[in-house]
Amino acid sequence: MVTYHGRGIPAVAANAGATVRREGEAVKGRAPGAGDALLIVDVQNDFLPGGALGVPDGDAVIAPLNAALRVFGVAGLPVFSTRDWHPADHCSFVGRGGIWPPHCVAGTEGAGFAPALELASSTVVVSKAVHPDADAYSGFAGTDLAERLSAGGVERVFVGGLATEYCVLNTVLDARREGLEVIVLEDAVRAVEVEAGDGARAIGRMRDAGAAFLPTRTAVGGE
Repeated sequence: MVTYHGRGIPAVAANAGATVRREGEAVKGRAPGAGDALLIVDVQNDFLPGGALGVPDGDAVIAPLNAALRVFGVAGLPVFSTRDWHPADHCSFVGRGGIWPPHCVAGTEGAGFAPALELASSTVVVSKAVHPDADAYSGFAGTDLAERLSAGGVERVFVGGLATEYCVLNTVLDARREGLEVIVLEDAVRAVEVEAGDGARAIGRMRDAGAAFLPTRTAVGGE
């Protein structure tokens, strides 16, 4: 895998001033092809059931993501996988006044990708939230993901992962700000639900930003 550990400067939001495409401009019905990339968000051990910050039913995203990975692999299309890669004293942890228990500490088993996730060696790994004093929910925040997608001619991303109302939401919103078409693989996301309805509200925000939601088999041309 090709791994990138953010940028040299901390950041929380990416490209906040960029223009979002109107929903009518997004091409949502065609199967993956040239100009497309698969973007997997934080499918890490600590976010799976039994992990330090386990998402209920979080392991259910693996099967549809593997189906998408196989399609993208056969087609030779790019795959990016983000991960939390926190220092041990990260500002989001309760010990520093944050809201989360320690999780996804760089180099630990909890920070590793789910073993059942079929990531090829060509997968580009994007590490985020790598600075002690800056949080980052989006895969675009403090990383060069936007530049890499642009350099690869990517115009549309298929997104799945964990968790719906945090890192998936913020990654999707930033992808739209970058002018990318976005298809969320609706069976490949799961929510934490700190408060009941958080996941549904996040889905509403992503739809309002112009993201489309499709089952994985439909989105990747399996139906």
